[in-house]
Amino acid sequence: MLFSRSLLVLGVLSTVTFGCARRQKADIPEAKSVTVAPAAVPKAAARDLTDVMTDELRLLPDQQTKVRAILNGTVEKVNEARQRNAGNQTALMTDLKAINADSEGQLKAVLTPTQYKQYQAKKRQMQAQMQARRSTK
Repeated sequence: MLFSRSLLVLGVLSTVTFGCARRQKADIPEAKSVTVAPAAVPKAAARDLTDVMTDELRLLPDQQTKVRAILNGTVEKVNEARQRNAGNQTALMTDLKAINADSEGQLKAVLTPTQYKQYQAKKRQMQAQMQARRSTK
């Protein structure tokens, strides 16, 4: 979920930043800058995603422990990056891409090749399951 959420945030921000129609500068009113801190990723997200991954990928107990540690670290890094780059979307996106790549590498090292392949194929499905769990709690 965290990875998919980060990718979704990345996609939305890219679209908003670069996908606007071209206009004459004179037609665009001067915008006032407002710094809004992005919402923090809840720490429960790492737990929930680990639970879904355990079910979907049939993680062994030692894998589950390692995956949960990786995802907890990822949540912390994402929240730190959001605070550090609250007013700078470009820097935030750069940091989120690096965090995501690092987490993916760590997961690849923990999962078997078959599990990692399943993980890649089921990311969106696992995200939906995690969101469903959160909405029923």
